[in-house]
Amino acid sequence: MKSITSRDNPLYKELKHLTSSAQVRRKAGQSVLEGIHLCDAYLQHAGLPLLCVIGESTLQHAEAAALLGRCDQGGASCIVLPDALFHVLSQVENGVALIFIVKTPQAAYQPVLTQDAVLLDNLQDPGNLGSILRSAAAAGIREVYCSAGTASAWSPKVLRSAMGAHFLLTIFENVDLLQLTRNTKVPVLATSSHAEDSVYRADLKRPLAWLFGHEGQGVSEELLALAREKVAIPHLGEVESLNVAACAAICFFEQVRQRIAGT
Repeated sequence: MKSITSRDNPLYKELKHLTSSAQVRRKAGQSVLEGIHLCDAYLQHAGLPLLCVIGESTLQHAEAAALLGRCDQGGASCIVLPDALFHVLSQVENGVALIFIVKTPQAAYQPVLTQDAVLLDNLQDPGNLGSILRSAAAAGIREVYCSAGTASAWSPKVLRSAMGAHFLLTIFENVDLLQLTRNTKVPVLATSSHAEDSVYRADLKRPLAWLFGHEGQGVSEELLALAREKVAIPHLGEVESLNVAACAAICFFEQVRQRIAGT
């Protein structure tokens, strides 16, 4: 385990660029995980990081020290920084000073939908995207397809919001959802407040793909026209619509309920 104490150290300068710039991360093909929960999830489901970075004070934190030990024993590179240098890299207030640098997964694109999936059309908010990823993983869905206009799935904000769900999913980005929807072998369902059918009456036991769109504009008209079925989520209060992440969670777990109940 190496200690770095100078802000002029080349590796430290590289880390500053990586943690502060989405463009640098994309060019390097790397992502930044911060915090015990994310780093532990990565170790459990994906393997060792390219680099483990820890603040000096965190060496006294039992859980973080245990994660560091697993990385060290596995042969991963580990560095310790003075807390002041670590905080320059951090995007989390009052968090445990632990960062993993990992290779951003690049899944081989599947041009035909054959199993449960989520399709996201121009979803903008990182918090919504992370929440949908987390709900999808919890519901047993394994594939997520994001259009070119959707927020970056591997941004630090989305990673923190998803709480480790990324490592249970196969995420495809910059996907032509029109072409994918035309080639699907499973029905595509979209939610619409104008739909006559309720999500609670739809048959969700079969394999299917859920389609969700922009927070304000919803799914594009072209995509919506290709959806095989449209369902509404009934609600009693005088609210025009639900947040897209809440909408997705309701759909996913109604699907779970039907499959468990068999009805």
